[in-house]
Amino acid sequence: MVTLTPNPSFSVTLRVQMPNQVGMLSQVIQAIASVGGNVGNIELVEQTRQHTLRVITVDTSSLEHADQVIGAVKELGDITVLEASDRTFDLHQGGKISVTSKISLERQSDLAMAYTPGVGRVCKAIAAEPDQVYKLTVKQNMVAIVSDGSAILGLGNLGPEAAMPVMEGKAMLFKEFGGVDAFPICVATQDADEIVETVKRIAPVFGGVNLEDITAPRCFEVEQKLREALDIPVFHDDQHGTAVVSLAALTNALRFVGKGLGDIRIVINGAGAAGIAIAQLLQTAGVNQLWMCDSKGLITSDRADLNPSKRAFAVPKPPNVTGNATLADAMKSADVFLGVSVPGMVTPEMVASMAPKPIVFAMANPIPEIQPELVIDQVAVMATGRSDYPNQINNVLAFPGIFRGALDCRASQFTTKMYLNAALAIASLIPQDEIAADNIVPSVFDPRVAEVVSAAVQQAAREDGVARQ
Repeated sequence: MVTLTPNPSFSVTLRVQMPNQVGMLSQVIQAIASVGGNVGNIELVEQTRQHTLRVITVDTSSLEHADQVIGAVKELGDITVLEASDRTFDLHQGGKISVTSKISLERQSDLAMAYTPGVGRVCKAIAAEPDQVYKLTVKQNMVAIVSDGSAILGLGNLGPEAAMPVMEGKAMLFKEFGGVDAFPICVATQDADEIVETVKRIAPVFGGVNLEDITAPRCFEVEQKLREALDIPVFHDDQHGTAVVSLAALTNALRFVGKGLGDIRIVINGAGAAGIAIAQLLQTAGVNQLWMCDSKGLITSDRADLNPSKRAFAVPKPPNVTGNATLADAMKSADVFLGVSVPGMVTPEMVASMAPKPIVFAMANPIPEIQPELVIDQVAVMATGRSDYPNQINNVLAFPGIFRGALDCRASQFTTKMYLNAALAIASLIPQDEIAADNIVPSVFDPRVAEVVSAAVQQAAREDGVARQ
């Protein structure tokens, strides 16, 4: 069993008092290291002749590991742990976003223009010419992040309140990476029609809608009905954001191994929202051989338990297979494995059965379908959804720039060409001579990403006739 790498999501802050003597800090660091903690920042808060007070951050791999680190420091005789706190929970205290004013109200004249009576003139202008709402309100740059809390991150159906931290984080990413204002709308219903009606009623405020963490197949119904009902773009990030970044990463991975989209066989494990959207986009991009697996194995045409979304990807059962074909059966001689499922589904033996120069995208979070360490010598390219491994396939590469482009050209909807253009734009940021096994996608912190994605999306929107500006 592979030990998980310490990472910031399980980091702790230790407030430690120790005698002001040579070697005391070294004892603390050694104690942390002895149980596998990874020391980060060390801050000297106070120093007297008798004592020093330091704040130490430590990355751990789990809650249990964090307790081991804290316990190891507490066991040191002359050293006192005054406080130990979970840095992730500290960061979320009071929420992560706020609403701020773009203008200052310092004089009565400011108030008279921003609010009554002056604001009445602006209201009348919009009533007379509704399109002015884009110029005179936040609608031009505001996205609703809508969730029912039914499929949070892979944690499951935790409800709308528990969805809030994720949606707040999404709003932060919109703003930081795309300059897009966004607000979380977590609805207290998991009925598709009620979700649709709720969004329709609040749509006048927003220039676009981002659906998030809504379980399949309900998410398909909600998206389709909203696309038909609204004149603003609707985007389900779990589907299309994942698909765009996966295609971008695969484009460069195939360049690295010298294979083409039309010549390979891809196995997708996971037939939920992300898996189906990825499959659809890959087929549009030119993939001819695509096998999809769900929890019961390969989706084959002889199975009687398939919904319409899955049946669209059914293939003949492989020869010499009795009963349901398994994921292991599907992966034999496959060029690419792409996982959007659950941890531990893939074994080294399954990877070894793939075609030469195999590409493995194990994107289950936080634990991938197979740990990269287990197949490091078997794969040509390995990618995950984690930030502590190379080639992170992260939706933040896509959705901020996609919405930036859609808002700037006043797109009425999203089209497949917009998604394809976005994927190719992301891939283009890695020049051919820089593509490597550990360098197939740009960093999420690359400031060029949102800019090139926005431009590509706007171009496609104009070509498809959905741009209104």
